[in-house]
Amino acid sequence: MPKPPTHTTPALAGADGATDVLDTTDDGRFRVRLVPDREARNPRTDDANLVHVITIDTHHGQYCPVDKDGGPLADAWERLKWNRWQGVDTFTRYVAIMHGGIVLESAPQSGPRSLWYVTGEEAAAIDGGLLTEAYVQAEMDEYEAWATGDVWSYIVEEHISFRRDDDPDQAMQTFEHVDSCTGLSTTPYAQAQAREALAFYASRDTTPTA
Repeated sequence: MPKPPTHTTPALAGADGATDVLDTTDDGRFRVRLVPDREARNPRTDDANLVHVITIDTHHGQYCPVDKDGGPLADAWERLKWNRWQGVDTFTRYVAIMHGGIVLESAPQSGPRSLWYVTGEEAAAIDGGLLTEAYVQAEMDEYEAWATGDVWSYIVEEHISFRRDDDPDQAMQTFEHVDSCTGLSTTPYAQAQAREALAFYASRDTTPTA
């Protein structure tokens, strides 16, 4: 059976009894938690994708193909793949020479081996061909993050103190949700976005008005 995505939690600092707290403000009023986004959708189901993907090795069916459709040059790969040692290089040159395109290879330790490409015409439509390789790399990285469970949500919470109506002498403390964001691919990016959100709340003027 093909392997499903898995989630790996980064090493985060715990605080206030919670084990998924990434950071807190200096005064302890706000904190941000980083949790796996278990509802993240496969980015290859997005109709806005512009990069084609040919899966060239599923490790004997251990992994699912990235895309069911290899795009307009899938037939060319079928003709050129016979040489297992030079097939990828030959296909890459073919796409560059005959179609003015770009090919990037993905070969993760745990996942299918695949070729990600756009033709020259498609590259021109994306950004005039200026940063096409970076665009292809971005789509590839987004998929690999999803496939390995490296997609996150941050939750900003505010520390609240209150007293129970039935026991005014007993002080209670909790954290209340104030902001959140889902679908953040890769741990470094998610952590950066989470800290940026926390900094926003830390910079707000929280002095009570008369």
